Amino acid sequence: MSNISDNNLSNNFTLKDMLHTYTRQWKWFVLSIVLAFTFAYLYIRYSVPQYEAEAKIQILEDKSNGSGLDVFQDLELFSGTENKVEDEIQIIKSRSNIIEVVKKLGLSVKVVLLGNIKNSELYNNPPVIINFIASDSLVNTSRTEFFLELSSETTFGFAESMGEPFKVVSYGKNISTALGDVVITPNMGNYMEYLGERIKIVVIPLEDAVLEYQRNIIVSSPDKGSNILSISLQDPVQKKAKDIINALVDTYNNNAIADRKAIADKTSEFINDRITDIYSDLSEEDQNEEDYKSGRGITDIASQANVNLTVSASSQQELQNASLQLDIASSMKDLVDSQEGYDVLPSNVGLSDPSIASTTAKYNELVAERNRLLKSSNEKNPIIVNLDQQLEGLKRSMKSSLGSMTNNLGLQVNSLSSQLSQVNSRLYAAPKNQRALRDIGRKQQTTESLYLYLLQKREESQITFASATPKSKVIDRAYASSRLPVSPKKPIIFLASLILGLLIPFSVIYANDLLDNKVHSKTTLEKLIRDIPVLGELPKLGKKEAKLVGKDDRSILAESLRIIRTNIDYMMKSKRKDGKGNLIYITSSVPGEGKTFLSSNLSMIFASTNKKVLLIGADIRNPKLYNFFKSKNVDELGGSSRNRDTGLTEYLYDKDLNVKEITHSMLVHNNTIDVIYSGKIPPNPAELLMSSRMKELLEEVSEKYDYVVVDTAPLMVVTDTLLITEYADHIIYVTKAGVTEKKVLDFPAKLKKEGKLKGLSFVVNNVKVSNLGYGGSYGYGYGKSHKKWWQF
Repeated sequence: MSNISDNNLSNNFTLKDMLHTYTRQWKWFVLSIVLAFTFAYLYIRYSVPQYEAEAKIQILEDKSNGSGLDVFQDLELFSGTENKVEDEIQIIKSRSNIIEVVKKLGLSVKVVLLGNIKNSELYNNPPVIINFIASDSLVNTSRTEFFLELSSETTFGFAESMGEPFKVVSYGKNISTALGDVVITPNMGNYMEYLGERIKIVVIPLEDAVLEYQRNIIVSSPDKGSNILSISLQDPVQKKAKDIINALVDTYNNNAIADRKAIADKTSEFINDRITDIYSDLSEEDQNEEDYKSGRGITDIASQANVNLTVSASSQQELQNASLQLDIASSMKDLVDSQEGYDVLPSNVGLSDPSIASTTAKYNELVAERNRLLKSSNEKNPIIVNLDQQLEGLKRSMKSSLGSMTNNLGLQVNSLSSQLSQVNSRLYAAPKNQRALRDIGRKQQTTESLYLYLLQKREESQITFASATPKSKVIDRAYASSRLPVSPKKPIIFLASLILGLLIPFSVIYANDLLDNKVHSKTTLEKLIRDIPVLGELPKLGKKEAKLVGKDDRSILAESLRIIRTNIDYMMKSKRKDGKGNLIYITSSVPGEGKTFLSSNLSMIFASTNKKVLLIGADIRNPKLYNFFKSKNVDELGGSSRNRDTGLTEYLYDKDLNVKEITHSMLVHNNTIDVIYSGKIPPNPAELLMSSRMKELLEEVSEKYDYVVVDTAPLMVVTDTLLITEYADHIIYVTKAGVTEKKVLDFPAKLKKEGKLKGLSFVVNNVKVSNLGYGGSYGYGYGKSHKKWWQF
């Protein structure tokens, strides 16, 4: 029973219950939807509509090497590339292009017609023309606004802010503003249409206007890899959006043509200069060849040059081999000289002397043997000493051999170097003329090829530059995809408002239900505790409603109490064995949940059937019973001589007191009941309740009365009630709707399981009328209350 709140609630939760949770709050949903639709209507009514314009262009691939630099592709000086769509998108939206568009269309200055609630921009053919005397640099960096009142055909009102009065100014005269002098003239084409209206002139910095349109203009490709681009823009003025897009496309193409022509002019100038220089170089080389041959009388000397070249190549190869052997031998000699101990030497390094290779191999074998013996011995071992002597001899032998080889190779290198120098001197002395002629011829050939190539490219570039084309082809000029605004979208806004209107109350109810851990009605309590009976529920009373029921009362409270009385009578009949079984305890978890309220009214409803009823105030720590029987409708039978302070406490203390002396017979709303008040608050209430006098009292009154209702102390606060539960026939546990937590129900359930609470049942107090009777009032027409129109 320790998890009543979680387990039982999850087991008994149904879709019907969930729907009922929301449908009974239908008025909140209706109110939320109405408010959402109202806000949606106001938003649509007073928001500035946005219209969309769109254009389509095709990026043309540059396959004709149109760029001026592409004439050098064959020389691999420059590399021509094809247009890339991704790059062109960035170029179209580039800051420089947008600046030109803003300047061309004057987008940094706006003429706005002032309305009562919503303003509108006058883009196409405004009623006035604004002329700034200040420089463009000042206008393009300033932000200001001023107001005009079109009062007549010759004058107008001017104000720098809306709050100040307008001063009359004639058209054409200078007006002093924050930007300097401004001249305003009427646009007589449509000026009369706006006569009497007020307009606002807004000047924003050029940078802000550029950033705004750079952010709002959307350039996209419908398909990946496609050369088709879509350019779109949303703006309150549809024609303005069209003009901006068309101007942007024109600017993009014009700039591309201008760039190509600038490169063309520069390239043509460069080619012409180079042709002039190369022609001069070619003439000079031809003259040099003629002068060289005629001055030296040169004929064919190719055969002698070939022989000298062959000898030179052979000598060069021998010199390289000897030098390599010398380097290896010198390195080997240095390695042996620098070795202090006995380490392994490199073998097969490429030396031509086989004795050195064999000596090295023998040396390495002895070093390996020595290292192996040192693992299990030391250097004083006779064998190791013997090996050291052999190694020392081999090392001296290698030093000697390497020294001799180094000297021989040094002599050989010197000899080959001298021989090669002689061959080269003959080679250079004999074919000097031929080599000079070959140099002259090579220069002639290179200069002539470049000269002819540039002549050809000059003709090609002239044709290409003369036919410079835009980088894009306009497929569709800017057009309006629809006459209706794209924003705000009425269907979507109303649909969103409907969803929001449903979602807000749903979320509030869901969150409240999710976080709710309280008992609210009989149905909730029955789902939490299935094996313990719930006798009924009591309605929530207003401040002016009576707290005690009368004899013929037909209020909802009285009907609720009659249901509880019927259920108690049924339990008394079904469980009656020994005695009357008429001792009824009323308790709760904590104070303030209505146990005294139920005790008093249950006694009254029992008494209305002409039964003998006794109400005992057993909560001697915090007595509240007296408060219910002090109204003007309460009379004590037999006079008021008996002291109400004499009650249960005094009876338990004083053995001489009898039951009759502490019993007060009351006439309440024409019902007669007997009441035993709690008496004075004792210092030891628990010990008093444990006395035998308490048992005697309950046994005596049980025989004399038809019903004995005992108002006991809260179970979770003090132990008083548990001390006397063994005498009870029925224990009614009061829970308060919206106050008693679900987890608190584990406590009485656990006591019942342990056998400490006999005949346990529950009553729910303070239930809202809408939750009574399984989600509605009982509906018999008794005690109907009429709510105000705003109450749900």
